[in-house]
Amino acid sequence: MTFRERVRELVSRMTLEEKCSQMQYRSPAIERLGIPAYTWWNEALHGVARAGCATVFPQAIGMAASFDDTLLGEVAEAIADEARAKYNEYKTFGDTDWYQGLTYWSPNINIFRDPRWGRGQETYGEDPYLTGRMGAAFVKGLQGDGKYRKLDATVKHYAVHSGPERLRHEFDADPSDKDLYETYLEAFRYCIEHAHPAAVMGAYNRFRGEACCASRVLLQDILRGEFGFDGYVVSDCGAIWDIHEHHHITKTPAESAALAVNCGCDLNCGSAYEWLKEAVDQGLVSEQTVTQCVERLFEARFRLGMFDDDCPYDAIGTEVIECAKHTALNLRMAEESMVLLKNDGILPLREDMRVAVIGPNADSRDVLLANYNGTPSVYYTLLRGIQESCKGEVLYAEGCGLVRTDGQSAEALLREAVLRARRADVVVMVCGINARFEGEEGDACDSFAGGDRVDIELPPVQKALYEAVLETGTPIVFVNVSGSCISLCRQQETANAILQCFYPGAMGGKALGNILFGKTAPSGRLPVTFYRSADDLPDFEDYSMENRTYKFFKGEPLYPFGYGLTYGEVTETWEDENTAVVTNRGTMPVRYAVLQFETVPHKKLRGFRKLLLQSGETVRVEF
Repeated sequence: MTFRERVRELVSRMTLEEKCSQMQYRSPAIERLGIPAYTWWNEALHGVARAGCATVFPQAIGMAASFDDTLLGEVAEAIADEARAKYNEYKTFGDTDWYQGLTYWSPNINIFRDPRWGRGQETYGEDPYLTGRMGAAFVKGLQGDGKYRKLDATVKHYAVHSGPERLRHEFDADPSDKDLYETYLEAFRYCIEHAHPAAVMGAYNRFRGEACCASRVLLQDILRGEFGFDGYVVSDCGAIWDIHEHHHITKTPAESAALAVNCGCDLNCGSAYEWLKEAVDQGLVSEQTVTQCVERLFEARFRLGMFDDDCPYDAIGTEVIECAKHTALNLRMAEESMVLLKNDGILPLREDMRVAVIGPNADSRDVLLANYNGTPSVYYTLLRGIQESCKGEVLYAEGCGLVRTDGQSAEALLREAVLRARRADVVVMVCGINARFEGEEGDACDSFAGGDRVDIELPPVQKALYEAVLETGTPIVFVNVSGSCISLCRQQETANAILQCFYPGAMGGKALGNILFGKTAPSGRLPVTFYRSADDLPDFEDYSMENRTYKFFKGEPLYPFGYGLTYGEVTETWEDENTAVVTNRGTMPVRYAVLQFETVPHKKLRGFRKLLLQSGETVRVEF
């Protein structure tokens, strides 16, 4: 029997109450049918999250900076192996609980349209084509290719969703059709057509008056109709409850549940589907419609091998978790995620230099992990990475707090930093923010705007630290750690070199040390525009793409989308619009991303390819 035939036979034996129970993310056991309890909610944005020790890769925005979808596919395969290993262990308890299953609610393929959006760090940047390519690679890597799926990938948040966080439960987005299809839906279409994700997660907000998790236009007309999606749809957590509580489209939980199910939302993260049987009893939704949803969900479970004993992934053991292979892969991705924005020739540093490492992010574990993260058992802070790479003396001073200085005199911390800088041959300043200041509503606890940012500036206390160190006259390599654009105008004017690190994962410090001291050449490119000021941006709540991202921005960015330097000299000559000749004229091997753009009528990324170029090597790239 096929999976579908087996599913229909099984579901046909369920009562209505049992079927409704299986559409809740915490699905109870049906012992008489041999169905174990299962919790659908799992996270794997950049590693298996919230389930103990795991390889923590760079945050998604950093992996996007690699412009290396082949490498990202390998990362996703490693994540899937670790997830399977954990599941195989957890199921020995007889069932699986939160964050112990096989259905993963990743990747986030929303478009990072505005740098103030706290969750933009979870995405692959501002370009739909880059997002589609990277998202598809991640989905394929998670799901595998065989009779059984290794994991289920879930592309989210569908659709037209990118802040503000504090309004997400009530906001109504109404972009033009051009922006809808060119920007907000394109990555979803691309992933569905090229990678066939098992699931799609609906967003919290409304779209043109309809709740995204209960939108006939989005879920039926476009997703299943135009895009041909044949998987299952899950709501974001609490989104069905929002339909009556915040959107005021319906009046009761039963009405909200019925509306969502009728529009094609199969699985509810939240509690609204507890009223689903009542909705059927009231005639708001038919049992046949419920049955179709449950069949989609159980086909997914069958395809994951949950009811069979011949699934090859059952043999994956916990020895793969944080194994040497995954650690090496993590280091390479961390290296490729870092973007060199300025270099007056000071980099790479000599190993025998006396280096002062100064800044509140230098010895921070938090900046490695970002959000939706696992727990690394071994990790390199940026300070540790520099200490292990440098053969000379390494001096350290925190200098200030991230946004304020607590517990000690601010003046004492500042003076210590100045003294360290005066003694050093070079200062590596490690500044920026962390996921407490940008992230999801409720998680970014120190954000001043419910998870979002009100501007793109460095915190004032860090600006003061920078000026004090600058006055010492010691050369400065400025390392910015953030999941989004920071205005680095002052650093561009006065620092000797600038590196953007995003949130680089457990091996971030080792990667930084390798780049600073020339063991590896930087190869990242910006997946987002770095603006000069938030004053250059439209209103955050405006979902028009006018004057946003590299495609439509009318001003002069500090660093454009796709910008990134390397060591030595790499020349890129285009023979025609589809053929580039790339030569490494430097003395060390470099990885280099070739980007192909077109103008139709605005600038648009059309292709990219990551190369490894040996010293003196020339490669002809045809798109």
